[in-house]
Amino acid sequence: MAPILYDYCKMPMDDICKEDRDKCCKLAVGILGLLVIVLLGVPLIFFIIKANSEACQDGLRAVMECHNVTYLLQQELAEAQRGFRDAEAQAVTCNQTVMDLMASLDAEKAQGRKKVEELEGEITTLNHKLQDASAEVERLRRENQVLNVRIADTNSASSQDSSCAAEPPLLILLLGLGALLL
Repeated sequence: MAPILYDYCKMPMDDICKEDRDKCCKLAVGILGLLVIVLLGVPLIFFIIKANSEACQDGLRAVMECHNVTYLLQQELAEAQRGFRDAEAQAVTCNQTVMDLMASLDAEKAQGRKKVEELEGEITTLNHKLQDASAEVERLRRENQVLNVRIADTNSASSQDSSCAAEPPLLILLLGLGALLL
């Protein structure tokens, strides 16, 4: 029989296992950390390569240009809206002015109609006065003719005297007519 070689360990078994466990844990944590670094590093490197690619840079420039254009369009829209609000306010002011002018025109028309009615009333009154004066003139003319005939009958000898006698009533008639018209 062959001799059997037994290694005798001077440390207790619990201590050996404990040491191995600590080393094992440290190794596992190291491997796990390395694995995490590799797993995160590879996609990160891939992302960096893709992010720095020309297509990605073109896309980024296009996005920035779109943002700039959008900003400019928003400013133009805001300016157009301000212009629209200003025009709307001006239209309201103009409409109010038109309404005020129409009301003023209606008031002037009403006042003009009232004045026309007053003038028509005055014309009617003056026409009546004129008719009355004409009737008075006609009446005075007839009276004058009657007086002339009487005077002519009394003074048939002198025709010159009758014409002189007819002039004073005519003068009185004209003075009376002038007083009536005033």
